[in-house]
Amino acid sequence: MATSSITKNFIISGKEQVEMFVNAIEESAKNRPERTPVAARQIKGEEELRKFVRERKAANVGKR
Repeated sequence: MATSSITKNFIISGKEQVEMFVNAIEESAKNRPERTPVAARQIKGEEELRKFVRERKAANVGKR
């Protein structure tokens, strides 16, 4: 979860709540998903976009 999505203030008081909060943060850091590299290219201009769409349509013929 991105920190920008936290929009509420909350108060942590007492040793038990602090430990629970810290444990939750540590556990979430352990369970991060692995990053998967993705091949991508930048499309510049209308002609390049049209070519990409033609190639995509040709590759997906009969898949629906």
